[in-house]
Amino acid sequence: MTKTIRTRFAPSPTGSLHIGGARTALFNWLFAKHHKGEFLLRIEDTDRARSTDENTQIILDSMQWLGLDYNGEAISQFANAPRHREVAEELVKKGKAYYCYCSAEELQTMRAEAEAKGTAFKYPHIWRDKAPTDAPEGVKPVVRLKLPLDGEIKVHDEVQGDVAINASELDDFIILRSDGSPTYLLSVVVDDHDMGITHVIRGDDHMTNTFKQKIIYDAMGWDTPAFAHIPLIHGPDGKKMSKRHGATGVSDYVAMGILPEAMRNYLLRLGWGHGDEEILNDERAIELFDLDGIGRSPSRFDIEKLRSFNAHYIKERDNESLMQLLLPILSEKTQLSDQARIWILKGMDDLKERAKDLHELAEAATIYTKTLPITPDEKAAEYVTDEHLETISLLKDKLSRLENFVKEDISAACKSVSETHDIKMKNVMMPLRAAVLGQLQSPDLAKVVEIIGKDEVIKRLSAAI
Repeated sequence: MTKTIRTRFAPSPTGSLHIGGARTALFNWLFAKHHKGEFLLRIEDTDRARSTDENTQIILDSMQWLGLDYNGEAISQFANAPRHREVAEELVKKGKAYYCYCSAEELQTMRAEAEAKGTAFKYPHIWRDKAPTDAPEGVKPVVRLKLPLDGEIKVHDEVQGDVAINASELDDFIILRSDGSPTYLLSVVVDDHDMGITHVIRGDDHMTNTFKQKIIYDAMGWDTPAFAHIPLIHGPDGKKMSKRHGATGVSDYVAMGILPEAMRNYLLRLGWGHGDEEILNDERAIELFDLDGIGRSPSRFDIEKLRSFNAHYIKERDNESLMQLLLPILSEKTQLSDQARIWILKGMDDLKERAKDLHELAEAATIYTKTLPITPDEKAAEYVTDEHLETISLLKDKLSRLENFVKEDISAACKSVSETHDIKMKNVMMPLRAAVLGQLQSPDLAKVVEIIGKDEVIKRLSAAI
């Protein structure tokens, strides 16, 4: 019987969801979907000093925004602490781990001595083979894992290939603290085993942890999951992406007006590829995604590339859903009337042609939110001066006589004014824009005028004369 593929995303709620974490979540989600498996979410909230309910909610909201649905409820790692302690005690009974009674002061002295010698500190196995009867009274011990003293620790990685480390480079690390709290390395292994995780897909900064975690799997006699370590995302300067590069959290990009489908597509292409395909919707991404498409080199985050993806998906979005996304942005700029909403919706096809984010789209949409009196901006004001008032008057008369107030007839009327009165077309259209919209930039003017409607346009032309 084929084993069900199970992946997981396991963020720590010590801050917002980083863009690198979002990509890791996406890769796990796609891999599970591709193999008709399950994708689970575990909140690694064992750092009680830094983990907050607020940050947990931010992660959950970010996952929802990204559209990365997971099976079942989000799992709290902290809630599983009793199980982690149980495994630590079992490892001691198996002779794979031991109680260490070294005090913090003793360890600090050893670290200082190593530093003075210019060598890296390694725990010197003081309690590794001592009998429990040697334990000092009143001292609460930690539990350390017994690591191999020689040889290599080998791991096959689905991205990096076969990797190994000399056992001598590691030391007997702590799996249970003196207060009884489990450490990250133990908790992750126990949770992944108990959750039936078959593939651990995460950043390659976890590679050293993987060697240590494999020892725990082997010590417990558990099957080791397949590992896939993804190269990190770098900023434009080639350094690991951080706050110095600007926006790094998913919530930052939500605030910038990025669409989730654009973010998914961009993050997919940031370290994974399939030939020359750039635009991949969810269905296509799920069809194609597998671990062999992940590159071994770090990727550079390019905000303009993301915005180009966003421009594509803005055009792809249906107008009604775009309108709902624009409402909160527009409400900060102006009081939106029902009439303005109708006009924006009618004009959305043209408005979204040039927008690279929702804020640009909202700004473009403000041509439909204006009401009398229209106040021209600085550039538009040059076309409602005395020398242009006669043209505006001619346009008013011509447009008011149109029976069908549609784009084609409006364009023909403007051309007629130009030809009949020997006025350059620019000096017909610019005064029309200035008087009706108060600005010189807009989508197809005849279409905009049609949408605003005959009565309102004539009122605005009359007010400008």
